[in-house]
Amino acid sequence: MNSTFRTSQYLPEKQSKLIPTNWRWVKLEDLAKLQSGGTPLRGNAQYYGGTIPWAKIQDLTNSGKWISSTEEYITEIAIQDSSAQIFPEKTVLFAMYGSIGTCSIAEKPIATNQAILGCVCGDQLLPEYLYFWFSYNKEKFLKMGRGGTQANLNAGIVKSFEIPLPPLEEQKRIAARLDEQMRHIEQARLAAEESLSAARELPSAYLQEVLGSDVSNTWTKTQLGEVLTLRKEVIHPYDNPKGPAVFVGLEHIESNTGIRTGSVEVEMSKLTGRKPKYYKGDIVYGYLRPYLNKVWVAEFNGLCSVDQYVYSVDENKADTDFIAWFMRSPIYLKRAPVNGAPGQLPRIRTEEVASVEINLPPLKEQKKIASQISKKLSTTNELISTLETQLAEIESLPSAVLGQAFAGEI
Repeated sequence: MNSTFRTSQYLPEKQSKLIPTNWRWVKLEDLAKLQSGGTPLRGNAQYYGGTIPWAKIQDLTNSGKWISSTEEYITEIAIQDSSAQIFPEKTVLFAMYGSIGTCSIAEKPIATNQAILGCVCGDQLLPEYLYFWFSYNKEKFLKMGRGGTQANLNAGIVKSFEIPLPPLEEQKRIAARLDEQMRHIEQARLAAEESLSAARELPSAYLQEVLGSDVSNTWTKTQLGEVLTLRKEVIHPYDNPKGPAVFVGLEHIESNTGIRTGSVEVEMSKLTGRKPKYYKGDIVYGYLRPYLNKVWVAEFNGLCSVDQYVYSVDENKADTDFIAWFMRSPIYLKRAPVNGAPGQLPRIRTEEVASVEINLPPLKEQKKIASQISKKLSTTNELISTLETQLAEIESLPSAVLGQAFAGEI
């Protein structure tokens, strides 16, 4: 490959990149015919239910590289009577609204609505090469989108977008190599997701194994209300509280593990709503959507949200960590009478928490079991963290590989 490079005269956001000297920067409108589709009149039954696939944004987001089928089909009459048109096979379809930059290549003739830009490549541009170039620049297109709830991109921006153009044979080689690499990356991503999903199931399975064992059936049966006391201390703005405090809400507690992932420093004089107060060693329990298993043992004094209950534990009867692990377990969720009233998020009332049956071993045994659970799940959490890092690294590979491809480095 020639070691001398040249830069683009125009790129969105005024970025410039080096490319091999036998490549050139060309505006897309000079290499392809670009035109939006259209929507046939909805009220005319003759226009729908035909044989021509009619693509919308959701069809692109669900299709991957190639698209052949769609959710709706239109008729020849619809094409004749409206702004809709049939794009030929190998047209690169580019989303202009919402999921801006999402694209697919038509495997067969296809029509689109006006939210999609059809790019019919000329003889200098390979559709597969353009598909990967669009994919590489998707984040740039997203940032250039304008609008409120549904961002959109002006077609003129796409048309004037410059692409690094190698000779056609080089485009074919690059596209084939990218196909191969993306296939391997996707296989690795799926394997990593499967491993991560399995690892995330381990805490629940382990708690079920320990707290739902045959041995646990020999423990003393009681109710949570016998060992938990609901704290009712609440900071009200109209009491004119003053001073700093640490707020820990539902968003700061990790599901299933009870790990605190954050907190917010607040000035109590600026509070706009009431906040329950907790103390170090209390159980702070998210009763809204309880299936999320957000149960935290407080590490310090502070405030929480009104979507959380605060409990102190009778230390003469129960170990706080043991009770917290039980409340994170699938056994608790099966026994808890969660209220799912129409129009409301699932929640559980204080009297319902108190009524949940728990099997309690002797206090010394509770402490031992809680310690074993904490050690076991600490190791599991490390595994989950490692797998999450691996998955993030795999998900970053496509952008890195595409960047190398369009710099002439593969």
